[in-house]
Parts: sequence; structure tokens; C-alpha cells
Amino acid sequence: MKIAVVTGSARGIGNAITKALEKSGYTCVYSDILPELDGVLHYIKCDISKAEDRKNLAETVYERFGRVDMLVNNAGVAPEVRMDILETTEESFERLMSINLEGTFFMCQTFANLMISQNTKGSRIVNIASISSYTSSVARGEYCISKAGVSMVTQLFAHRLAEHGIGVFEIRPGIILTDMTEPVKEKYENLIAGGLTPVQRFGKPEDVADCVLAIADGHLDFATGQILNADGGFHLRRL
Repeated sequence: MKIAVVTGSARGIGNAITKALEKSGYTCVYSDILPELDGVLHYIKCDISKAEDRKNLAETVYERFGRVDMLVNNAGVAPEVRMDILETTEESFERLMSINLEGTFFMCQTFANLMISQNTKGSRIVNIASISSYTSSVARGEYCISKAGVSMVTQLFAHRLAEHGIGVFEIRPGIILTDMTEPVKEKYENLIAGGLTPVQRFGKPEDVADCVLAIADGHLDFATGQILNADGGFHLRRL
């Protein structure tokens, strides 16, 4: 039995990832901030910004299954209100850092230590970052900074865990049609039609899930630290 833990899996990208992993043969532990998730056999509530929740998630999974073969750090938030960086509030900045960056860092740390202690070589950690890791968006600067930090978290843990046979990877979704992008759907539709991405369509959560599957199936184990751009070619520099 292969065990995968996916945070932020109640909907959107995280939900698509869990379903894809289940089809691939994994037993998935869904995790989100909801008290419960109907129709899901294995669900553990976890706010990744809280140390006690992270600890409980990891310990409960290991008590129940005795191992974790894959951790997907997908949970994350956007600013509640988009503001120019000249107006960004400390509250908004701290909220995004505590969830997107601090939460992801300590999820990696918590599960990595358990993976090492259980000698689960061949385990993998996947961090869901964003094209915002390297793309300036001055109306949501705190989001960009948090995702840029996730990119460094991936590099650091890929370096540190290589000796233990644990691969760490990063996926950078582009413009994916989810609840998070719904409020600015028309804006992005116009940008895509105007050539923003070589593949001229919105990304789907399943496009990100396909990248996770490539990692989960072991095809990239020698490429630890690798970045997969699920962005329709947005990352290409072109004239």
C-alpha cells in the first residue's frame, strides 16, 4: 500500500491531485481546514499554519498507516483583497507568510523527520508553488513573495534530504481555473486570447495533477529539486 497526504484537498487543485493519485494506486489522506469532508474515507483536519495541527496530521497518518510515500504541500491562500504594494497591510502579509511559506516549510520538516525515522527511502515531497514565484504582480505582492519562498524551501529540502533517498520537487501552476481565479476570470481570458501563454487556454486542476503523477510514479527520482511548470508555456521567454 502506498500512502499519500495532500493538503488543501477539499477542492480545486488539491482535490484533483488526490483523485489522480487514487487512480494510480495510492491510498490518499485528504487534509484541509474543514471540520469534515463528506464521502472521503481518510480525512484529517489541518490548518498548516498551526504547529499543533501539523504535528497531529503527521502523527495520525503514521499511527494509522505506519508510513508516508508522498506528501503534497498544496494548501495555500491568496490575499483576501488585492492591494497595490504601496498599500499592502501587515495583516495580509503575515497571513500569507504564515500559511503559504511558514506552513509549507514546517510541513516539509515535520514529515521529513518522520520519513527519516521510519527509513522510508523512496518517499517524495511535492510543493505546489506558482508562476508567481518569479513573476511580479504588484497588486498581490505578498502572494508573490510567499511563493518565491516556497521555491527556496523546495531547493533546501531537496538538498538536505537527498542523502536519505527522499526526493523533493516543485510544481508551478500557471493560470488554472479554480475558485481562486474565478473573480478575475474575464481578465485572464483576455490575456490568454492575446497570447499570454503559447497554449491558449486556461489550465485545469488535472493539468497540475498530471505533473504530480509523473513524480509519484518514480519517473523523476534522479531529478530531485526539479521544477515542473504546469503553465501552458508561460515560463518560456519568447520574442
